[in-house]
Amino acid sequence: MFFDWALGWFSLDMGIDLGTCNTLVCVRGQGIVLNEPSVVAVRKGTNIVLQNGNAVGLTAKEMLGKTPGSITAIRPLKDGVISDFEITEAMLAYFIRKVHGRRRFIKPRVVIAIPSGITAVEKQAVFHSAMQAQARHVYLVLEPMAAAIGANLPINEAVGSMVVDIGGGTTEVAIISLGDIAVSESIRIAGDNFDEAVTNHMKKTYNLMIGVLSAEKIKIEIGSASPVGPETTMEVRGRDMISGLPRKCIVTSEEIREALQEPTGKIIDAVTHTLEHAEPELAADLVETGITLAGGGSLLRGIDKVIQQATGLPVRLADDPLTCVARGTGLVLENIENLKDALESDLDEM
Repeated sequence: MFFDWALGWFSLDMGIDLGTCNTLVCVRGQGIVLNEPSVVAVRKGTNIVLQNGNAVGLTAKEMLGKTPGSITAIRPLKDGVISDFEITEAMLAYFIRKVHGRRRFIKPRVVIAIPSGITAVEKQAVFHSAMQAQARHVYLVLEPMAAAIGANLPINEAVGSMVVDIGGGTTEVAIISLGDIAVSESIRIAGDNFDEAVTNHMKKTYNLMIGVLSAEKIKIEIGSASPVGPETTMEVRGRDMISGLPRKCIVTSEEIREALQEPTGKIIDAVTHTLEHAEPELAADLVETGITLAGGGSLLRGIDKVIQQATGLPVRLADDPLTCVARGTGLVLENIENLKDALESDLDEM
């Protein structure tokens, strides 16, 4: 007991939001210390990370769509779960090393947020990736619970609190009461699908092929889920699908909004479906407490309005929604001794 306490004193315990698009690390007592893209650059056909294992995160994202034939920039997580075990392990090891610094001889305790809809096998992949990345202990917490904690919702009270966490690969919808999830739904529709919808629109409408980074830029600059202010335009550059030559065109915020209707509609369906399965007393609470939006996808302009129109409930955006889950894991770390048994029991069920 004393030995484990001493290790905890000298090590930096971490909460990790292992996201499809970005990985955030929160250190107990320090807050968010790392926020980098979940991207790794490797030699093509291998799992060898470039630049002595340092081509990870921001460095690797800059290579997306621009790599020569000998290099591949990989996002090792898809739809919120691990699609490449070895690359994820290398990425986690890099981030833990970067945060832990010179304390390499003392392994940290790690809390990792995971989607509520993943399978036992997918949970095992996350757990073992973190252990192989030199964590001392690994605890798993469900993303909607971490998001609710990070948004300072009264999760331990006998009142219903609803959170919608729109990430890069998954959207987590949950109603929480008395410290546990009463009803939830996890769908693999989120920010990546917004980007994909923009890419498909440019192909179908303009015969223009654009990259992932360009699609994300369009979404951020002129994308919306409902009309917000005056309509705007943007110049988009890419490769003509017919001639194969570089070309540019002008797109409007209105057409991008139409392109985003399908993924937005699926998120709204998940929200309404969760509400339909809530107990009457919890549903009654939500008339007053409403819905809290978290995750980077909730930054899409007007998405709060369309959810409010569809449900009739008040909808608010959490403070700094992009870091909500990571801050939640940090708060779990601060209460790790009280929550340890509950977190470990989740592992026992895998």
